Amino acid sequence: MSILRPFKASDMFKFNNINLDVWTETYGIGFYLSYLSRWPDLCCVQEAPSGRMMGYVLGKAEGTGTEWHGHVTAITVAPEYRRLALARKMMSLLEMVSEEIYKGFFVDLYVRCANVVAINMYEKMGYSVYRRVREYYGSLGIGKGGKDEEDAFDMRKPLARDANRRSVRPNGRDIIVSAHDVS
Repeated sequence: MSILRPFKASDMFKFNNINLDVWTETYGIGFYLSYLSRWPDLCCVQEAPSGRMMGYVLGKAEGTGTEWHGHVTAITVAPEYRRLALARKMMSLLEMVSEEIYKGFFVDLYVRCANVVAINMYEKMGYSVYRRVREYYGSLGIGKGGKDEEDAFDMRKPLARDANRRSVRPNGRDIIVSAHDVS
């Protein structure tokens, strides 16, 4: 049995087993601390009884008007703890806080187009592709000219406040935008 609890600054000393995964985006200490100070209720960890971190989610609230929403900046589960529905539990908490506390219209996230396992998981959770963002990921230096030119899907899940489901598109995979067009 594991516990879902708020992410603490000291957790940054314990999450290497999670951050070493190839699909996990990692950030500098200041980035994590800014999230913990601005949106502590959208950041949580899943912890094993032994105290070992099993996974975490970092989120924020952003946008204006009908674009006000919860955003999943990072969600990851250590390889040895996958397929236990931990990501679903953390996402459910983030979605609930985005809806009830922040009064968001939807929750969104970006995922590498090549990460088929994650895309399928998000679709099972009710997310759909809103658009494809060209060259969203650009820090690995493995593509043409030393750039990582991997695209991302912007996936969204409408919340109750989005009664008209404006955050959903039936043809989202066909809508292609530049990374410069998204915030």
